[in-house]
Amino acid sequence: MTFVVTENCIKCKYTDCVEVCPVDCFYEGPNFLVIHPDECIDCALCEPECPAEAIYSEDELPEGQEQFIEINAELAEVWPNITEKQDPPADAEEWDGKPGKLEHLER
Repeated sequence: MTFVVTENCIKCKYTDCVEVCPVDCFYEGPNFLVIHPDECIDCALCEPECPAEAIYSEDELPEGQEQFIEINAELAEVWPNITEKQDPPADAEEWDGKPGKLEHLER
């Protein structure tokens, strides 16, 4: 089992979750974070730290977010590892909670 970053992280990219991860399994793209499924130890520390509530246990994904299991696995293989909290994008609050953000995912 692993945790998965879902659609609401797109264009929000808060990094509060990164600081609490004991195994540094987060990877950063231009406007999204992902969790490497082979590195995640299912500790659940990241889930409550996400201001956008975009992190879920794989077996508790909201309906319609299942594709993010594959997206996290794919992008964690090509994006650089991130281990320290950074400032969110200036417009993160405007994007938080907006539906249909998958089309804005920058790979």
